[in-house]
Amino acid sequence: MSKKRQRTRPAAATSKSFEFNPNYSLVKRDLARIGILAGTFLAILVGLSFFQDQLLALFVK
Repeated sequence: MSKKRQRTRPAAATSKSFEFNPNYSLVKRDLARIGILAGTFLAILVGLSFFQDQLLALFVK
C-alpha cells in the first residue's frame, strides 16, 4: 500500500489573519464634492433671501 501524503496548502490559504487596508480615496473625493455642492446651494439660498421681496413682487403681479 502506498503512504498517504499530506497535501500542502498555499501560505495565504492557511493564514488566519489578514491585513484589512481599504482605500477610501474615492469616498473622500465624493464627500468633498457633496460638501462643495451643499455650500454652493446654501450660499445661493442666502443670496436669494436678500432679494426675496423684489422677486416675489415680480411673480405676483
